[in-house]
Amino acid sequence: MADDFDLFLSEMDGVKPLKKNDKAVIDKVVDNDIAAEERRRLATAEKAVDRNFLSEDYIEMLDAFHILDYKREGVQNGVYRKLKLGKYPIEERIDLHRMTVKRARQVVFDFIEQCVENDVRNILIVHGKGLNQRLKEPVAPSPDDKAILKSYLNKWLQELPQVMAFHSAQQIHGGAGAVYVLLRKSERKKEENRRRFIAGRDKYGPDVKH
Repeated sequence: MADDFDLFLSEMDGVKPLKKNDKAVIDKVVDNDIAAEERRRLATAEKAVDRNFLSEDYIEMLDAFHILDYKREGVQNGVYRKLKLGKYPIEERIDLHRMTVKRARQVVFDFIEQCVENDVRNILIVHGKGLNQRLKEPVAPSPDDKAILKSYLNKWLQELPQVMAFHSAQQIHGGAGAVYVLLRKSERKKEENRRRFIAGRDKYGPDVKH
């Protein structure tokens, strides 16, 4: 055994042990600014809430020739009658023909908001009657002649606080396939009217009737 050990030592003479290598290091290059921005974007997306509160659920369907008729408390009868007869100039209009309910819901919501922001008060919304467009002659409505967009619009307009009144249009503007809508004044317009009133009162004195 001793001879074998001596032989082993002689064979290993001059052999140096291998140096222990350090562990491999994989560098991860991370752009902290981009990563942080992405986290913020994702957090914002998760918190995002659809501001559109208009109904999406099933509602009572109206027939093609149903006359839409609505006004909020406080709207003067004379104002409503003028709206009903189409006496107010139409400032803006949209056409919902061929839109899905989902698409029309968003279009109506955005359109009303934009109108109020821009002090537009009298608009026309064309919704159609829901009848087969291939019919060349008017026909009496049947139980199956349900106007889907018209039915939803009737509900949506009542849900929007910006809407003061609405009524189906005169024939010249689309009849039962369109609706006049009266919108409330924007806050900016109310403030302008208030300042104008105060200026006039100060000019003529508080006891002068205008």
